[in-house]
Amino acid sequence: MSQTVLLAEDDRAIRNALERALTLEGYQVMAVADGVEALAQAHRNRPDVLVLDVMMPGIDGLQVCRVLRAEGDRTPILMLTALVETADRIAGLDAGADDYVVKPFDVEEVFARLRALLRRTSPVGVGAPVAEAPRPVPERFVEAAGIRMDPQARRAWRGARELELTRTEFELLELLVRNSGIVLDHSTIYDRIWGYDFGPGSKNLAVYVGYLRRKLDEPDAPQLIHTVRGVGYVLRED
Repeated sequence: MSQTVLLAEDDRAIRNALERALTLEGYQVMAVADGVEALAQAHRNRPDVLVLDVMMPGIDGLQVCRVLRAEGDRTPILMLTALVETADRIAGLDAGADDYVVKPFDVEEVFARLRALLRRTSPVGVGAPVAEAPRPVPERFVEAAGIRMDPQARRAWRGARELELTRTEFELLELLVRNSGIVLDHSTIYDRIWGYDFGPGSKNLAVYVGYLRRKLDEPDAPQLIHTVRGVGYVLRED
C-alpha cells in the first residue's frame, strides 16, 4: 500500500513540481496551498507524513506543527524552509518538527528524508532495516547517568523531572542512554536516527544535540551530553 503525504506549500510552482515528483516516487499526495487547508486535511484524512513549508500566509508551517502536536498528533513532519540560521531551525524543532530541508533543495534529498522518517514510524517487520529502530529489551526502563526512559510509552525523566521530547529527540537520547560512556561518531548517529548520513557539512545533528541539551540541563547539575571534537557525542556524568 502506498503511503500518503500531506504537502503544504504556497508557491504553486514548487507545490506542483514536488507533487509530481512524489507521485512518481509512489506516494499518494494531498497537496494544499496554506496552513488552514493543511490542518483541515490532516483532521479529515490523517497522512503518513507531512511536508510543510515554513513561510505560508495566514497559518504558517510552524503554527500547523504546533497545533497538531498540541492535539497529540505524532505524525512525522518534514519542514521546507528558506531560513538557514540555526535559530530558525531550532524554532522548527521547538514547534515539534522531526526534520527539515533547506530551499533550494534536491528532490532526492526530500525522498531520502521522507524514507528515513517513515522507516522510523513503520511497525516492526514492515520493511524496517534492523539498524533503523532501537531493539526491544526485556526491561521496561532504560537508565543511565540519571536519565530514565520508558521506550514503550515514549517517556523520559531526568531525576524526578519528566522531559518533553519530540520523536527525534527521544530517539537520539535513547541511543545515547543505551550507549552511555561510549563515544558515538556522527555517521553512526545519523545512520541510527535518520537512516541517512547527510555528510560532514550538515548541521542537523548539532542542532538536535543543542536542543536536547537545553531540555536536559539543570542549574548546578552536571552536563550529560559531551562533544568529542572531530568524532561525535557521548552521554556521561562527569
